[in-house]
Amino acid sequence: MVIELHERVALVGGATQGIGWAIAIALARAGATVILLGRRQHVLAQRLEELENITGKKHRAIVVDYNSPTAGTDIIAALQQQQLSPDILINNVGGPPPGAIIDATPESFHQALHQLILVMHEVLQYVLPMMKHQQWGRIVNIISTSVRQPLEGLGVSNTIRAATAAWAKTLSLEVAQYGITVNNILPGATRTERLQQLIVAKAHQRNMLESDVEQEMLAEIPMRRFAQPEEIAALAVFLCSNFASYITGESIRVDGGRSRCL
Repeated sequence: MVIELHERVALVGGATQGIGWAIAIALARAGATVILLGRRQHVLAQRLEELENITGKKHRAIVVDYNSPTAGTDIIAALQQQQLSPDILINNVGGPPPGAIIDATPESFHQALHQLILVMHEVLQYVLPMMKHQQWGRIVNIISTSVRQPLEGLGVSNTIRAATAAWAKTLSLEVAQYGITVNNILPGATRTERLQQLIVAKAHQRNMLESDVEQEMLAEIPMRRFAQPEEIAALAVFLCSNFASYITGESIRVDGGRSRCL
């Protein structure tokens, strides 16, 4: 199976590290022109140079802070300035801070909703006319297995990521007739900075060693290891390809068998 995305333009959120960076590399290797999104200018510049060295092709980068209320319009303005109209959207955003839901403030829910749904929704509305015109488009949301099985200590994240899945399912029904697919990837514990932050927080909360927390987490995974970001990226690229043209509205787990639901 050879996936070719040479005529495609992909906008990748959270593209400077972890899963987002792995997806950016995989899409670029498949031939897509990749637009990296990130909030740190110097890191973006470094990643852009790396990506162009890997592929020998020009890519783009946009500095944006998803915490900003104007993040969506900032992305659109940059796309207009560079005369780009992505036909692949990778909605990938770092999770809200961990914590019990009973301790969460209303503001934390509002902020998470803005970051995980509203920013990409605004961008989607901008690029949708072009996707409809060409009868092709791909939206892939990187969410969490908490959509199927809420995770302890991630109250806000569990809530808003489930809302993201509902947004995606509803959207998939409305755009399927135009050859546009909308799917969710639900990663399990993956070797990223986010995972390390969660391990540290849990160790502090329970007065445990970080290594003990990690072993406890691994014991819950039948494969007895964490995922690598590249394993999530492989599915993302497949869902963006023509091989997945009849798959839409799905939430697919990549968790080493951890989730107990069917």
